[in-house]
This record gives sequence, C-alpha cells and structure tokens, in this order.
Amino acid sequence: MITIYLAEDQSMLNSALTQLLELEDELHVVGSAGDGQTAWQELQQLQPQVAILDIEMPGLSGLDVADRIQGSDLSTKVIILTTFAQKAYFERAVKAQVAGYLLKDSPSDDLIAAIRQVMAGQTIYAPELVVNMLSADQNPLTERELAVLNAADQGLPTKTIATELYLSAGTVRNYLSAIFSKLGVHNRLEAIRVAKQNKWL
Repeated sequence: MITIYLAEDQSMLNSALTQLLELEDELHVVGSAGDGQTAWQELQQLQPQVAILDIEMPGLSGLDVADRIQGSDLSTKVIILTTFAQKAYFERAVKAQVAGYLLKDSPSDDLIAAIRQVMAGQTIYAPELVVNMLSADQNPLTERELAVLNAADQGLPTKTIATELYLSAGTVRNYLSAIFSKLGVHNRLEAIRVAKQNKWL
C-alpha cells in the first residue's frame, strides 16, 4: 500500500483527486489540506510515502513545503501538481529535488503512473517542461547522475558502472531512469546527446 498526502487549495479538485486515487487498490490517501502550513504540520505527523502538492496555496506554497521536506528527516517523496509551467517554479522544484513535477491538464493516468514510478526510485518531469525550460545553465542532473551518465558515455555496461561508482546495478538503473525522465529521452544515447548539447558533459 502506498500512502499519499494531498495538498490542494481548490476543495473540489482536492476531493476529486482523493476519490480518483482511492480507486486504485494499492493507493491510500491518509490526509489532505487546503493550505501549505497545515500540510507541513500534518506531513510531519503522518509521514506518508508520497506528498502531492499544489504550488500556490495560502500560508506556505507547495515549493516551500517541498523545501522543508528536503531539509528534514522525512523520507516523503514530493510530486508537484500545478497549473503553472513557469520557469522559476520548475527551477526551484529541481533544486528541492522533487520526485515529480506534473501539470494539472495531464491525464489522470499520468499522475497514478507517476506515483508508482517515483516509488520505484524514478524522477518524473512533464516532458513539455523539460523541452521548454531547460538550458545550459539549468542542469537538472545531480552530481551522481552526471557521474553515471559520464560512465555510460564511455560505453560501460551497467554492472561496470556500478562497480566503478561503488553502487548496486539496481541503483545505477534507477539513476539512468531518473536521467531519462528529467531529460525527456528514452535511452542512454539520447541522454548523452542532450547532455553534450547543453554542455553538461
């Protein structure tokens, strides 16, 4: 069972999303709030596995809450669900290391799939955000992801990359999945091409 907390200031959408998620056998919404301050207080108490946060809420914004989660001992993974495809918001979300950033006009199936994917260690960003907002000075990849991609650029297989970076093969695969999601690509060659085009490698 995946436990979920939902913070959304539009009460109708909050209720609709709760009902939608509860239709899935392995998803359970343990709490919800219409403002960021309440969300932050309850997240510390409930410690769900996933927090789905709107950005613009009374009190604390969803990004404020994401920052606090990152700076705390909580293991809760954050998915930002917002109407706003603004560059500054996306940059801040990347810095807060959110696990997902989706737009509200995405199909509901995308959100459900994203929850499962972030629980599997992947990072999910809406492709249109990646295409429209990333540039050479906005590298979304962490140092470890860059190290994995650099090793992949040398043509090394997953097991060899794992050995060189003192990781498990499964962890390397998770890093690669996160890289593909962040860059909106489907394989190593495409990821390496995008990274080199932007001078990240």
